[in-house]
Amino acid sequence: MFPLFDFSLLINGFPMKEAKAELQKIQAIPEQEFEAFIENKKQEIVEYHLKNNSSYQNLVGKTSFNTWNDLPIMTKAAFQKPLMERLSTGFSIKNVYVNKTSGSSGDPFIFAKDKFSHALTWANIINRFGWHGIDFNSSYQARFYGIPLDFIGNRKERFKDFLTKRFRFSIFDLSDIVLESFLQQFETKKFDYINGYSSSIVLFAKFLQQKNIVLKTICPTLKVCVVTSEMLFDEDKILLEKQFGVAVVNEYGASELDLIAFQNRDGEWQVNSETLFVEILDDENNVLPNGKEGRIVITSLFNKAHPFIRYDIGDIGILDEKSTTKKPILKKLIGRTNDIAILPSGKKSPGLTFYYVTKSIIEDDGNVKEFVIKQTKIDTFEIEYVSKTELNQEQIQKIEAAIALYLEKGLIFTFIRKEKLERSKSGKLKQFVSLLK
Repeated sequence: MFPLFDFSLLINGFPMKEAKAELQKIQAIPEQEFEAFIENKKQEIVEYHLKNNSSYQNLVGKTSFNTWNDLPIMTKAAFQKPLMERLSTGFSIKNVYVNKTSGSSGDPFIFAKDKFSHALTWANIINRFGWHGIDFNSSYQARFYGIPLDFIGNRKERFKDFLTKRFRFSIFDLSDIVLESFLQQFETKKFDYINGYSSSIVLFAKFLQQKNIVLKTICPTLKVCVVTSEMLFDEDKILLEKQFGVAVVNEYGASELDLIAFQNRDGEWQVNSETLFVEILDDENNVLPNGKEGRIVITSLFNKAHPFIRYDIGDIGILDEKSTTKKPILKKLIGRTNDIAILPSGKKSPGLTFYYVTKSIIEDDGNVKEFVIKQTKIDTFEIEYVSKTELNQEQIQKIEAAIALYLEKGLIFTFIRKEKLERSKSGKLKQFVSLLK
């Protein structure tokens, strides 16, 4: 079979042969030499941007540095200026890969990668999917993603789907009649794997559960399901594996960086140490030991077009105590730093705490398909939900009692039943939103 996927990257100017060779070279470095490799790459990328990037020079305030911990933490706010002002010397819009972040953190921005750095990203993705028997040139993907609705954007995305052997299920309408049409596609097409947003794929699995169908029985070619971009809860992973009849793999990435972590064959969430350097920091920017929860801060070791050095991605997580320099393991991804609920008592709680507590009760009988929680005032929350029937008083009281037990008493909740939940333009579902200024 002609390698159409590789060819599509090649004609776009991404040197895949060189990138794959570089990745293999990095992966061959022994554990005992890997720390020295990482230290050299950190030094190289900082020195490069201090010499060639005026925007980064201004941020650091000088053209040299003494220690790594002296370097400032970059945030999304630093990128709220024209891309041309952020590119390194020798790079222009014409010779880099340009894209835009989804804005799920509330601060979307345009970014750039030099073409070798972006080729390395793809080499890494290809390598990770290969762990689970997926070949992008031959494996057929069932893609649960959003899609542009304007004519040109839609056609462009459909053409990319053709080149990359993907069949796209648009996730803006996930009513039963639409999910039934999804099921019919699985009956007629030989999909090798599912890939897409966690919430949409979970909703499809719940639909299968209602119909008492295991997907692999009607689509025997299915090998694996890879979920990305949204939190995957443990109970949802169990549901997916049961209803799909295949392994479920958790992916964590950021378009402006790279693949950050990918579940390996042992079920560990293995961090990408080949092209990224990942730190966990406390609120004072001190590096935390493995096993401690903190802000995820990432350095892109190869991107020369645009600096991402000690970049606070906006997520909170924990690295496993058994992590090594060559094989860091992400023990837990807790959520986004901007998804914090501030309560009347002054207590701060990750918004996903509400989601966890409510989820365990709200889905007991299978009535509620999905829901989101919005904090509208310091003591007031709205729970928007999609369900077959309206929540009864007993269910509402159970939720309120659980939240009083796990968080605090006196919070006010309004329950709003909806036909469907609002998703972002990309199709993502934000499970907790604080509307407080």
